[in-house]
This record gives sequence, structure tokens and C-alpha cells, in this order.
Amino acid sequence: MSEQKLPTRAEDFNEWYNQLVLRAELADYAPVRGCMIVRPYGWALWENIQAALDRRFKATGHLNAAFPMLIPKSFLEREASHVEGFSPELAVVTIGGNKELEEPLVVRPTSETVIGHAYAKWIQSYRDLPVLINQWCSVVRWELRTKLFLRTLEFFWQEGHTAHATFEEAEAETRQMLDVYTDFAVNEAALPVIPGIKSESERFAGADRTYSIEAMMGDGKALQAGTSHNLGQNFAKAFDIQFLDRDGERKFCWTTSWGMSTRIVGAIIMVHGDDQGLVLPPRLAPFQVVIVPIHKNDDERAAVLEAADGLRRELAAAGLRVKLDTRDGLTPGFKFNDWEMRGVPLRVEVGPKDVAKGTVVLARRDRPGKEGKAFVAREGLATTVAATLDDIQAALLAKATAFRDANIHDAPTYEAFKQAIETGFARVWWDGDADLERQIKEETKATLRCIPLEQPGESGTCFMTGRPAKAQAIFARAY
Repeated sequence: MSEQKLPTRAEDFNEWYNQLVLRAELADYAPVRGCMIVRPYGWALWENIQAALDRRFKATGHLNAAFPMLIPKSFLEREASHVEGFSPELAVVTIGGNKELEEPLVVRPTSETVIGHAYAKWIQSYRDLPVLINQWCSVVRWELRTKLFLRTLEFFWQEGHTAHATFEEAEAETRQMLDVYTDFAVNEAALPVIPGIKSESERFAGADRTYSIEAMMGDGKALQAGTSHNLGQNFAKAFDIQFLDRDGERKFCWTTSWGMSTRIVGAIIMVHGDDQGLVLPPRLAPFQVVIVPIHKNDDERAAVLEAADGLRRELAAAGLRVKLDTRDGLTPGFKFNDWEMRGVPLRVEVGPKDVAKGTVVLARRDRPGKEGKAFVAREGLATTVAATLDDIQAALLAKATAFRDANIHDAPTYEAFKQAIETGFARVWWDGDADLERQIKEETKATLRCIPLEQPGESGTCFMTGRPAKAQAIFARAY
């Protein structure tokens, strides 16, 4: 609970974010530097994210499993680019049970290696393919600069790992899971993401191709919200994942991996939040509706609480996540501000006059003040509330999409590019020069976020070289 105002997004977006995460009780700092404690309200949001993703994974034929968090260090060294990519971030265990270990163990930074080891044992024939597995877990990456939800030493995520008989099947899987992430982001989180392919320098360590969904935050910076990797045969060859094909030949599998983490919580905060606090999309909010009873004395209190509890039961029976705020000693105004800080999509206010008239007040979180308030009939409230929540969900997506589109700037020259990345994304024609990509990053701190899958269908002129370019790319400064 908090009575102090947040810094405004305009004056200090970074501090607005940091304070909001703490004050809305999503997370707290842990005693180990760079780690976070996810509080119940934040975990409830993550559980709703998990449920929405898990439903999609199972609908596409994936099964959940669990693999160990401790991995032999030698496993990571088998795939050259993988160990090179992750070695600066590894946490290594050398002592166990008061004895020095014969081989150091790495705390899981990602699980391609240990899962590859298992797949080599489980896959013998083409009949065993495809293998479609996902796991929900935490991973550890030794980050130097950390920020709650966005970049922490330990974070929670899901990681999918699949094995296939052909490149085409692995590529179809990689693209399918990118589509799943896009669908989740747009339809559940109300985040208008840009799906695309990463440049070689931004590729996952050990992948042949990396795809991502990129979202624009409220300060114009980019956030990579989910990734999907076609690993080719790199891990199959490193871990000897072979199968006997229909033609009687032994062949290496083609594998994929894909993941979305708790940084999606950070994206939801930074895209939808305002100066009053969180604004949560109804489909993911821990509580979709909060009921605040308003009364002056004990006689009013009894009648109002009875009516409010009836509303709670009715909305809960309709499948809505609802909270009745009966906290004593707090004014209705304090409760309004508190639930606004926590981003509850819809507030129901009920007082003695409402009980007498058979009405309630609905207050939408996405429309502050009088504009978001309406008197509605008590009868059929569940239907009214459900329709209002659908409208809020659509309004959040429309607002975020309008903001993103207004802040994507076409940049035909390097000067225009530098201006564009000050406030948003630069969209440029790009001929794919890796040296120039490095130069741009050094000079501007902007990175090539992705080459969008959706292209204009024509060719252009590279904004840096003047050479013909077949594709447009998105550059931005990023979290």
C-alpha cells in the first residue's frame, strides 16, 4: 500500500518503473545482489501468463517435463558457440557436501545441453520423432546490471525443446512457436509485437536461425519479449542425437528451442502503465474486478456489505477473478488509489444509495476520472462487467498499437536514423552488412532488433551504404 505519488513517466521513466514494481507489490529485492523475490501479486500475474501459454503449448502437441538445474560443465563445452556465448554468465558449483566435486557443475543458464544428452538416449528411430517437450523452471545468468523482471540473475521462464527428422520440420516448429508467442502477446497481454528474424550477431549461441517478437515500451525503447531458435543439427552433432530413418540410414536430428520469461511482466508494466500505476490487461490481471463498499455507519455497513458480497458471488460464479475489499480503517479514496496502483481493470463501487436504487458504479482503470465511470444496473451485472472487460482489453491493445505506430520512423539516412532512435524505432532498408551493424551499435547504442517477417514486397536502398536492399530492418535502443 502506498500514499506517495509515483514519479511521472515523463520525468523519470526508469525510476517510475522501479518504484511501481515495489509499490504494486509485484516483486522485491533479494539478499543476493541481482536476484528478485516475486511477491504473491506478481506471481499470480505470472501464473495467468503461464496458464495462457501452457494452454497453447498443449494445443500444439507439446508435453511438459522437468530436467535438472545442475549440468556438467563439460556438456556446455561440447557446442563451441554455445559455450562462448554463455561462459561470461555462468554460475559454477565446485563444492558439494563439503567436498570438492570431480567435475564442476553449472547452474542451468538454459537447457539445450542436458536435454540434448537425454534425447540422444531416447531417440533411436524415425518412429520416436518428433519429440515435443517444454519445461517451466528458473535459470541463472550472472548479469552485471540488473532490473526487476527485465534482467535478473535468476529468472523464471519456460523453455521448449524439440527434435525432428528434417530441417523443414524443425523450421516449421520454430515458426509455429513464434506465432504462438505473437498470438499470446497480442491477444492476452495486449502487446502489439513485431515478429521477425534476428541478424547473425544477435542470434542465440548455437542456433542457425533466431526469431523474436519485439515490443515497444512506453519510453520508445525495445524489449525482446520472446525468442524461437532453429538449432539446425549443431546440438544433435554435439550430443550424438541420431535416428534410424525410413531409408535405413542413421541421421542426425534437427532441433529447436524457444522461450518466454518473466521479462514479459516488465513489458506489460512498461507498455500499459501510467502515472497512477499499473494498468493490467483483463485476461491476465490477478483480479479482474475489485468491489469497494462505501458506508458511513454500522447500519449502512451491514446493508452495503451484504449487497457487495452478493455481487462478489455473482461475478465469481460467472468465472471472473474478483476481490471484495473489506479492509477496515481505510477510506474508499485510499482503496481506489491502492487498486489503481495495482492496475485492477475494473472497480465496482457500491454505497447505500446504490443498494436502494439497484445500481452500482463501474470505474475503468484505463480511463481515469469521470470519463471512466458509469452508473449501471445491478441486474445482469456479470454480463455488463464481462463486456466491459472485453472492451478494456481491446482498448489497451488499440492504444499500445497507436503509440507504437506513431513512434516507428522511416529513416532514409543515418542522420534521420539517429533522430528516430531518440524517441522510438527506426525502420530502414538494410543490406545486411555485419561490420556496419557493429559500427551503428558502437556509435548510437541501437541494435538491430529484427528483420520483420512482414515486408513491403519491394526493394529499396540501404540507408548506410546506398546499395540495393531486399529487406527492411528495425533498429532501436533496447532493454
